[in-house]
Amino acid sequence: MTTIIKGQPTSAEIRAQLAAEGRTVLVAFSGGKDAIATELALQDAGVETRLAALYYIPGREPGRTLQFVEDGYARLEDALGKQIHRYPHPSLYRWLNNFVFQPPERCEVIEAAQLPTVTYEEMWSYIREDLGLPADTWVADGVRAADSIVRRASLSKHGVMKKHLLKVSPIADWLKAEVLGRITAAGIQLPVDYDPDMFGRSFDGIDFRFVEPVSRRFPDDYQRIREWFPLVDLEFVRRGLEVPA
Repeated sequence: MTTIIKGQPTSAEIRAQLAAEGRTVLVAFSGGKDAIATELALQDAGVETRLAALYYIPGREPGRTLQFVEDGYARLEDALGKQIHRYPHPSLYRWLNNFVFQPPERCEVIEAAQLPTVTYEEMWSYIREDLGLPADTWVADGVRAADSIVRRASLSKHGVMKKHLLKVSPIADWLKAEVLGRITAAGIQLPVDYDPDMFGRSFDGIDFRFVEPVSRRFPDDYQRIREWFPLVDLEFVRRGLEVPA
């Protein structure tokens, strides 16, 4: 049983409309359960899609991110039969420009670099251009009303299809059971992010909730986080915990 979103069409109707338009839809693909279910639901509806992931920490190779995230992307690419295009997340620029976990000697360098302040709209506009998609291509996300009262209210007030932002939520009325059921039916395993000793969600931050599990499970990736954010160890210090080796 799906969620009823006041004043909005069902997600099945939304997907049918996207299919009727006959145009490619760009999926904001975090690699998390809702993003996977969104892609599968659009596939079921016969909608052509392209997948784009926004990464938080640059990897050791250009256009790549942390290795454990890359491993998850690789498995999902095999399972879904298409490429996941990688782009830097706007938060990366925001963290750097605000000197998050940066020692004093780096602040002057960051200021001199004059990094842009990138909005989500600007990033998705760039991604459309980079992938050769029309400027009015829809960007689909995995936002669901059942996630929280705030999200339900937002979807009811602002709509499941936000034409001025070119954003659409194709599984907005799905429950968690529907999401997991569709993923299971496709024979897809959730990324390591969902392991009991990890985050229970996609990697999307550098606070203690994320860096502590990464430091235990993927020390090389934690070292990479340190390279970009040298004072991230403070997340352990402020809790009176031993700093990872």
